[in-house]
Amino acid sequence: MQRDLAQVIRTEIKDPRVGLVTIQSVDVSPDYAHAKIYVTQLGDAKNVKVCIDALNHAARFLRHHLAERLGLRTMPALRFVYDESVERGIHISQLIDSAIRSESRPDTEPEK
Repeated sequence: MQRDLAQVIRTEIKDPRVGLVTIQSVDVSPDYAHAKIYVTQLGDAKNVKVCIDALNHAARFLRHHLAERLGLRTMPALRFVYDESVERGIHISQLIDSAIRSESRPDTEPEK
């Protein structure tokens, strides 16, 4: 579902608000009634919100195209949410790099 949905977004969505998105994961409920799609997009927070709103607005359209591709008897309702894990990972990595740089400076005196 993740691969097909990414292809449908890339080829069928003509909305300029969507831009380049990456689908990180898809969580489908056990009864196939709902699917939560975690996406990332490069850009500031305002562009991300606009992109998520545009994807959620196009969810029925995407659901229809996805149902044709997958041939499922029950196609879940799609809900797009922003996946912040990539940004959190980058931020943590920057904090670690900063801590390593501050420890390796020779001009800092060790505390007694």
